[in-house]
Amino acid sequence: MNGGQDLGGAHGFGPVIPERNEPVFHSRWEERAFAVTLALGMLGRWNIDMSRYYRENRPPVEYLSSTYYELWLKGVERLAADRGLIAEQELKSGKALSSRDPALQVPDAALARKLLADMRGAKLAVPVVALFAPGERVRVKNLHPSTHTRMPRYCRGRTGVVAADHGVFVFPDTHAMGLGQKPQHCYSVRFSAQELWGAPRRDAVYIDLWDDYLEKA
Repeated sequence: MNGGQDLGGAHGFGPVIPERNEPVFHSRWEERAFAVTLALGMLGRWNIDMSRYYRENRPPVEYLSSTYYELWLKGVERLAADRGLIAEQELKSGKALSSRDPALQVPDAALARKLLADMRGAKLAVPVVALFAPGERVRVKNLHPSTHTRMPRYCRGRTGVVAADHGVFVFPDTHAMGLGQKPQHCYSVRFSAQELWGAPRRDAVYIDLWDDYLEKA
């Protein structure tokens, strides 16, 4: 979706200046927001792409004025309410109004460590024919989906060269909407900075893009 989260190539936001020795968390509530998001995700009511979509799916002014973990907290609150884990009244009051659903299988510390250590991610071991090959020129489709996508706005309609085929992965656009994994190849595509922004020829950007985002140039 086009929104406040898609800032690549946008002007007017100033330089990116990394803070030296920046802590992972700036306060204890951020630690708790992170932990609650992971813990609720382990209940299996949603997937990681749904979680990303819920963080992004808000007005640009709200997105840009929220801190990183404020977005995590806002996203998981809406997910929990929409999936029936918490009532709207409970969100407003901060107090439980009913006992926990006994059908929920809450992972203990050992299982949580096991789940977090699982590094399989979104890569799938299924046979899917690749639509493109390394060295092939491709163009990013000029699409503007109203729902979740991992296709940056600044590369749409631009031409690049497939640098590598990463293999078969879950397609985030359908996965985020509960429409299935739709397995397909994901590629590293090289774009010259001149093609993207009119910058010097020697610079390049590599972007990971799925089959459904691309067409032959």
